[in-house]
Amino acid sequence: MASNADFVQFITDQCSGAGEIVTKKMFGDYGIYCNGKIFGLICDDRFYLKPTETASTLLKKKELLPPYEGAKDYFYIADVDDRDYLSMLVRETCKALPEPKKKKTHNKK
Repeated sequence: MASNADFVQFITDQCSGAGEIVTKKMFGDYGIYCNGKIFGLICDDRFYLKPTETASTLLKKKELLPPYEGAKDYFYIADVDDRDYLSMLVRETCKALPEPKKKKTHNKK
C-alpha cells in the first residue's frame, strides 16, 4: 500500500521548521530530505525517522520498526501533530547524520 499524497504533504509541512523539506518517490513510497540530507521515510501513511543517538534521547516514545519488509529498523513516529516537536526532531537528527556523499562526475575524453 502506497502513501496518500495528502499525508506526504502533511508530514512535509509539519517538518518544515527544520529547513528545506523535500520528498522523493522511492519504490512506491517516499524518502524525505532536509536541506539535501535524507532523514526518514514515509511508507504506508506512516512516518519513520532514521535512528540516531540524538533522536533516541529526544523521542517522547521510542518505537523501532522496519518501514517495509526487509528494511532496517527506523524510529516510527506516531505523534505527527506537534509541528514544533517534529521540526526539532528532524533538525537534531540531521545534525547527527553524516553529510551526503558527493556524486562522482565522469569526464569523457
